[in-house]
Amino acid sequence: MSDAKYKRVILKISGEALAGDKSFGLNHDTLLDIAKRIKHLRELQVEVAIVVGGGNFWRGRSGEGMDRTTADHMGMLATVINALALQDALEGMNVETRVQTAIEMRQIAELYIRRRAIRHLEKGRVVIFASGIGNAYFSTDTTAALRAAEIEADIILMAKKVDGVYDSDPVKNKEAKKYDRLSYMEVISKGLGVMDATAASLCRDNKIPILVFDLKNPDNIIKAIMGEEIGTVVKED
Repeated sequence: MSDAKYKRVILKISGEALAGDKSFGLNHDTLLDIAKRIKHLRELQVEVAIVVGGGNFWRGRSGEGMDRTTADHMGMLATVINALALQDALEGMNVETRVQTAIEMRQIAELYIRRRAIRHLEKGRVVIFASGIGNAYFSTDTTAALRAAEIEADIILMAKKVDGVYDSDPVKNKEAKKYDRLSYMEVISKGLGVMDATAASLCRDNKIPILVFDLKNPDNIIKAIMGEEIGTVVKED
């Protein structure tokens, strides 16, 4: 019997995290490390859905001088590249996986359908959500919040390059203070950068807890699932 604290989770992985020590592209070893931990989650009978970012290739707001909608669509395509790479790593370890996209591309992925996604999870498949929500001006953080609400996930696990949420950038400020717990309103009012205000509001309205943790140690994924106190928890007061 599984000792996991959560039965169904959304794992939000930034594109930068998939780049590993690189500043651009994909790091093969990082992909394999993440895939190994996700496989372990499935062995613990945890239903895993993943939302991937695309910042290791392109961010919508990076398109200086470009139409914002076009730039955002390019960012969505970057998330599809990451989703396919992660799917390949998982299936190389015999973990059955489905990629679902919010923009139709039948030759390489399924179109996102809520009931189908839930059915995949119930059958033990890992589901990777790509291309955001299919609309410009919305981040992959908002995608994670929306999909978590739709599939009734127990928690959003936000895997980042830092070990939690700080009151300022810990890379630039060595005196930055780390938070162990925060409310949704604190995240929004203090502009802490956990996720954008739209995503935080969605989580607040649907009472979805968020755990922000460091992916540099991939074992943190397992620790998070087992309920160990790592990172920063965002939930109702």
